[in-house]
Amino acid sequence: MLQISYIRQHTALVKQKLAVKNFADPGVVDALLDTDELVRKLKSETESLQAAINAASKDIGMLMGKGEKEAAETKKQEVAAHKSTLQNLSRQLADVEKQLNDGLVLLPNLPHESVPKGKTPADNEIVREGGTKPTLPATAVPHWDLIKEYDLVDFETGAKITGSGFPLFKGKGAKLQRALIQYFLDYNIAAGYTEYLPPLMVNEASAYGTGQLPDKEGQMYHITADGFYLIPTAEVPVTNIVRDEILKETDLPVKMTGYTPCFRREAGSFGADVRGLNRVHQFDKVEIVEIVHPDKSYEVLEAMVNHVEKLLQTLELPYRILRLCGGDMSFASALTYDFEVYSAAQQKWLEVSSVSNFENFQTNRARIRFKNEESKAQLAHSLNGSSLALPRIVASLLENNQTENGIVLPVVLHSYFGGGKINR
Repeated sequence: MLQISYIRQHTALVKQKLAVKNFADPGVVDALLDTDELVRKLKSETESLQAAINAASKDIGMLMGKGEKEAAETKKQEVAAHKSTLQNLSRQLADVEKQLNDGLVLLPNLPHESVPKGKTPADNEIVREGGTKPTLPATAVPHWDLIKEYDLVDFETGAKITGSGFPLFKGKGAKLQRALIQYFLDYNIAAGYTEYLPPLMVNEASAYGTGQLPDKEGQMYHITADGFYLIPTAEVPVTNIVRDEILKETDLPVKMTGYTPCFRREAGSFGADVRGLNRVHQFDKVEIVEIVHPDKSYEVLEAMVNHVEKLLQTLELPYRILRLCGGDMSFASALTYDFEVYSAAQQKWLEVSSVSNFENFQTNRARIRFKNEESKAQLAHSLNGSSLALPRIVASLLENNQTENGIVLPVVLHSYFGGGKINR
């Protein structure tokens, strides 16, 4: 959440940056500043009235000590009137503060100065590419045909059990999922991340803390009886591990990784882009999250990008890294790099990871702070990245490595899978 003090001090810059994210109504900023002015006015009046009550109460004690009961009684009536006025002012202040907060949470994070202007994915910038696109045999088919041919995923039974978009992995398909998850976790742990296995449902405070509420409530599955939400990504519960905490500066960075299933309604998704594993309602993902000193967050962002890039290189997949434009960024992000792998059979790029710096947007909402012995507590910065999301990784591995004699897996997975090939 943006801080009203920053908006007040940098109004023109805030409007300019919100425009990069295609936030269409700069008048909202002016309205928030007007509300903030009223908050400060009411606070000043409240403080002045409280001071008057304190002073009058002190006078009552002095008058009573002197035996001036009539004067003391007059002061008591004055205090009673002040307290009644103060009660009304306090209620009004609480209402206006809520109005201000309700408006602030609707503002997206401000984009970093390097974020390109644009409205659609077509306006994203390609940072670099790596790997080699494979030459497939003439008999090559997309992954939704391969998973049937090799009996890896059963969409029909998944739909019977739950509904469309809930795949049932089986046999070697389930084994490949498990192998990838374990490899990704081991890779992250070796880089200094501590593994967590978090709850798969979160409460409203957790979803609010990372910016899913009020922005993405329509994309999450809501357990209305308990007020819980099925997580759209491990980022939500893992980041909230340190919600409402003041960390020691010497504890930074806090590096966390976790595997979870992820649940997304993906309302409105349809067409060729959602075939097979391209877009599903439940999928597996390994996430990395860092809580860092504000002075180091962009240095850490580049390190996280390099970390994910090297992971893709070990999978021997052709990939590219994009810097997202303002219109394609998430509500909470200040700067995001997307990773896409090339799906040779579909002849298209598939997103498999986003690595983002949220600066203090999430930590302000979640009250994640740090301090040393001399300093006051200040907001940390939070970052997260997919490392990696499995469905499209699996799709690309199957498609790019298909041969006449089976699907050949990258060397790094052989020990995890228990072999180097998926046979019919």
